Amino acid sequence: MSDKPSYLGLLNAIAVAEGQAGRYLTAWADTTDDEQVREVLRFVALREAEHGLAFEKRVVELGYSLRPGDETELQYKMELAQSDRSDREKFEAFGIGQPIDGNDVFTNMFANPDLDPVTGGLLGRYIAEERDSGRRLNACCEALSKPRRSRAKGTTSKTANKKKTTAKPAAKKSAATAPPSGARGGRARQPAARRP
Repeated sequence: MSDKPSYLGLLNAIAVAEGQAGRYLTAWADTTDDEQVREVLRFVALREAEHGLAFEKRVVELGYSLRPGDETELQYKMELAQSDRSDREKFEAFGIGQPIDGNDVFTNMFANPDLDPVTGGLLGRYIAEERDSGRRLNACCEALSKPRRSRAKGTTSKTANKKKTTAKPAAKKSAATAPPSGARGGRARQPAARRP
């Protein structure tokens, strides 16, 4: 294409936000003691990282380079994800499980009549997966509000977690078994449709 696509800024914003989300969701998954939360976070983080790479690839296919985003918000989110806050507090801080004001950030993504078929297909898959990820994260957050029966001795997860905190810290996983910490990929944000 000889002319700069009018939707290039949107693609760039999605690539950056998704790549960052993959990183902080992976960091959160590495710190939680709750296996169900960890499973959901790892799945969504992987999906976010893939979205970041897919949109960066599309930017390059169109003949441009990815413009990096501001790392200030990412630093805050990484600190929050790696903090000793409870999972419930992290969900609240990231805005997951909160009532939605009715605005769907995805609604206008197809309003641009200049979208080419490849980009349109990529956006369609992205939107469907983002909505599914949101449902998964919201369900996970909601499940934290309900006491779950622990597999061990019929205690609730809150009681089991209290017992864990009084025990000696577990040995750290070896590098060979630890999940990758540099994964790229968002949930607590949706990219604004800005143009570069």
